[in-house]
Amino acid sequence: MATWAFPPTRGPVDPRGRQRIEWLLQSLQDSLVSLKEGLSECATLLAPQEPGSTLVLSSLHSENVKGFVTRVGTKVVKGDVQLRLSSLPPPRGAPSTRLTLSQAHDAPDLVLPQLVNVRNLVNQSLDIVDVSAWTGDPFNASFIFSQLHLLHETISEARQMLKGEGNVRGNWWESSATSNMFDPPAPPSLSFHLSIADSALVLLLRTLESNSSGHAPTAFASDISLTGFSLRDRIFGCRQRTHDEANETFNWYGEEVQVKEKVRVESQDPSLMSVMAKLTALEHEVLRWIAALRVLMGNEDTESET
Repeated sequence: MATWAFPPTRGPVDPRGRQRIEWLLQSLQDSLVSLKEGLSECATLLAPQEPGSTLVLSSLHSENVKGFVTRVGTKVVKGDVQLRLSSLPPPRGAPSTRLTLSQAHDAPDLVLPQLVNVRNLVNQSLDIVDVSAWTGDPFNASFIFSQLHLLHETISEARQMLKGEGNVRGNWWESSATSNMFDPPAPPSLSFHLSIADSALVLLLRTLESNSSGHAPTAFASDISLTGFSLRDRIFGCRQRTHDEANETFNWYGEEVQVKEKVRVESQDPSLMSVMAKLTALEHEVLRWIAALRVLMGNEDTESET
């Protein structure tokens, strides 16, 4: 990012520091070029470019999850993951449950909504820079001050999207991959949810069981049960649940379910790490310009700041 310092005072200075404001606004025009370059680099890293990023998604200390996915832009276009979960019996004769992302032309896309939002916010930031430099009055301090605030908020939101803070990662029961994204289709009792956290691709797998009791077994039943307790539970006792969603109930395709087993794996994405680093630096630079302009404009002109 550009570096700068106030010029020395020469001759009488306007009581409101008008000369310094004009100098600062002129310097900012040069800095906007650097800001646009940084944002353009982020846009390029988020664009769909072959061959994409192939990321390993495997559990570190167990054979629970072994596989990979390939991300191109905002979509996961390839994936092959082998699962060995105690609550997910594999198909007969197979050592594990295999999930392969379908390559059929009519298969739905596995889109990462967070990255769609990040890309849109980066494009909005580029528009704000263009408006600041070309459309509005670049030497109107109040206009530039408001544009810088808008730019800071937009870049900050994009960075938070990559950070995965709050509820930006989506509810798994609403945004898990659908079974027909895989070939063969994924088991109906399995949730496969991809999101972004700290610039890493995070896979959360959940095996589900119906919360209803006293009815005929559904696709969620791994053991025949007409009483609400499985045969395994009656023989060995109820298994202790060890994950943070053990006592919660969720609505999964119109049926109330509970999470039997939950497994998390993640893979750092170098391209997303680079985007995060650039957005953090850009956010900091814009904040410096806001602070400098605020000082020269005085409190009266910045009362609307929040």
